[in-house]
Amino acid sequence: MSFLFIQFLNGLASASSLFLVASGLSIIFGVSRIVNFAHGSFYMLGAYMAFTLVHKLSGGTIFGFWGGVVLAAAAVAVVGALVEMILLRRIYQAPELLQLLATFGLVLIVQDLVLTIWGPEDLLGPRAPGLRGAIDIFGQSFPQYDFVLIILGPVVLGLLWLLFHRTRWGTLIRAATQDREMVAALGVNQSWLFTSVFTLGAFLAGLGGAVQLPREAVNHVMDLQIITEAFVIVVIGGLGSVLGAFLAAVIIGELNAFGILIFPQLTLVLTFLVMAVILVVRPWGLLGKPEGVVRGGAGAERPIKPLSPTGRNATVALLVALLALPMISGNYGLSVASEVLIYTLFAASLHFMMGTGGMVSFGHAAYFGLGSYGAALTVKYFGVPMLAALVAGPAVAGIAALVFGWFCVRLSGVYLAMLTLAFAQIAYAVVFQWSSFTGGDNGLIGIWPAPWAASPTAFYYLSLLLCGGGIVAVRRITFAPFGYTLRACRDSALRADSIGIDLARHRWYGFTLAGFFAGIAGSLYAFLKGSVFPDTISIATSVDALVMVLLGGVQTLAGPIVGAATYKILHVSISSYTDQWRTALGVIIIVLVVAFPMGIVGFIQNRLLRSGRVEDAA
Repeated sequence: MSFLFIQFLNGLASASSLFLVASGLSIIFGVSRIVNFAHGSFYMLGAYMAFTLVHKLSGGTIFGFWGGVVLAAAAVAVVGALVEMILLRRIYQAPELLQLLATFGLVLIVQDLVLTIWGPEDLLGPRAPGLRGAIDIFGQSFPQYDFVLIILGPVVLGLLWLLFHRTRWGTLIRAATQDREMVAALGVNQSWLFTSVFTLGAFLAGLGGAVQLPREAVNHVMDLQIITEAFVIVVIGGLGSVLGAFLAAVIIGELNAFGILIFPQLTLVLTFLVMAVILVVRPWGLLGKPEGVVRGGAGAERPIKPLSPTGRNATVALLVALLALPMISGNYGLSVASEVLIYTLFAASLHFMMGTGGMVSFGHAAYFGLGSYGAALTVKYFGVPMLAALVAGPAVAGIAALVFGWFCVRLSGVYLAMLTLAFAQIAYAVVFQWSSFTGGDNGLIGIWPAPWAASPTAFYYLSLLLCGGGIVAVRRITFAPFGYTLRACRDSALRADSIGIDLARHRWYGFTLAGFFAGIAGSLYAFLKGSVFPDTISIATSVDALVMVLLGGVQTLAGPIVGAATYKILHVSISSYTDQWRTALGVIIIVLVVAFPMGIVGFIQNRLLRSGRVEDAA
């Protein structure tokens, strides 16, 4: 009994740390609607800055330690304010997901910055002076410092409540959370309001990282570790609800504490299972509010039209160039080209879900990875030929999308996106922990192409055939009656429902088709690499797909093609020439977002339309 009570206290201590980070993320999203992927970077910067400041100021004194913690959080707040004023303020009028892309560029830059300044080694911080011992509770030892953390969470919650309910600034924040357009109409300076909110959110993230210093080693991957849990907490609690974030943090903290004892095989996925259940039962989170109108996307978009004569000529020229590529490129170039083609189909499948269907996915890698595993497992265990495996992979991915999509399409917005992430993490946990079948962390190796497709040239042409055919099929479906119906559901769900369209069913079919085409790309990827590992289903792979679609432009059919080619070529070429490739790639992504807020193809399309040279460049 005493041991269980200690575990309960451990869960509360972890919950307080998680709440500090998640509350800042919730406040930022509630007001500015920014999906701040760099929030984990602020958390990591807080931990690293606290490590440096505590060592410089401490000298073993309480003031030095806590002074270093507070100064680190304040420094991160300053960084957050600068990020908002210099970068985000320039793209508030851009599509909301483009802001996610900009914050992803920041993640890459901060990762390199941390590696350059503090190095790749884990850093062990000092214990808090005066709190280095433990308290005996029912015969069990519990760290004194963790007691401070347990108290810190409710104290911060209380201070935030006072700030939001007893100050004019807090009243404006709550009003902006409900209707920021009305707040602007009343003459409130939104620029100042957004900057102050982002600064507060960054401060809370930095404080959350700084107070972790005595509890765990500071490392350069802690940003991605925390951001996923923070998103889960915000979604479970309800977007924009600080109290909901606190309750969700307690739930997740206790799940982490007791899950390893009760469900040791579910430790990787327990959090996401709980989130999935909560979102299915209560789609707007514990203390969130339901949307008045279910929206599939960001509102009506400019209609996508068939290719203009200029577009058709450009497509033919591109096809001729791709067919001639083996004549001028070596084996390495063909291998890179095959990978670009595979990721192009992967991005096109996600675009079909997002652009045509209006369903944002943070977990599209599930179907790419399951397609890879479906092909690899049929080769390894059943000895089927390559062509049969290329059919089995998409079938597995399509079936998974059929099952997962049934739950996902009943939600919208960020809630839908987070539920797709939950199912992707469930798939990741299955392939990672079922080592006897999937190979676990060791993956599956020796998945080579058939002899007739073993040469780089033959495999390149196979990739061109299947990926090109998949992209053409996606485009044909987009201009079929089903595609027009999906776009109607995206642009005006209420009107589509009023004329008798079954929204959930059409979105479900669109979701399944997107998963099937992603499975084709994943199957090819398994044979290209000759192996499959769990990282094909990881969050990083899903983020890569999002970056490709957003970089090219969500509102154009050519966007994912250009975005995938641009991103993969930049990634391969930059990483070949410099160790600081993250910084270079992050800067390029940010510059592209600021320069082309509608995506690369969207920008080109607008210029062509304004010049009157083409009717449409979709």
